[in-house]
Amino acid sequence: MNTSTSTIEESVSERGFTMVRRLAAPREVVWRAWTDPDQLHWFAGVPASPERPSTVDLMVGGAWRVWLVEGNEDARAYTTGGIYREIEEPSRLVFSWGAVGGWPDLEPERLDEVPLVELTFHPDGDGTLMVSEFTLSDHLDPETVRGWFDLGVRAGWGATIDRLEPHLTTATSPS
Repeated sequence: MNTSTSTIEESVSERGFTMVRRLAAPREVVWRAWTDPDQLHWFAGVPASPERPSTVDLMVGGAWRVWLVEGNEDARAYTTGGIYREIEEPSRLVFSWGAVGGWPDLEPERLDEVPLVELTFHPDGDGTLMVSEFTLSDHLDPETVRGWFDLGVRAGWGATIDRLEPHLTTATSPS
């Protein structure tokens, strides 16, 4: 399978951004990369570890968690993930980004305090058009929104999405 990724579009709004990528892998393969705990290590950018396994509870209200290391092994490391808000296999995932006790710290009863991520997967020939929308709630004040952008979430999210391509070169279609 050809796994080259191309950036189709990137746009920024006051409260978020959208990234569109063309992935040369079937959407079922891309879906599994986002939802299979045995594959989710791509998100973290480090090899899977039995000491810190990725977990996925793929249901609305369920959580996914992964151990993430920024940069090299001496860099900041933390648990991140999300709580699923909507699931439409294999075309759409919506989650509040964060992890209880991780980063961003997420409180399940206050999901509007953290970014909302909506991923849609559209068939595109033998590949997938993946749209990633990252949005901050309208109830957050402008200073809080600016704080998120100042943290570098756009560049960080882009770097995370870019790690998907190398993973797809070894991922396989579901049986």
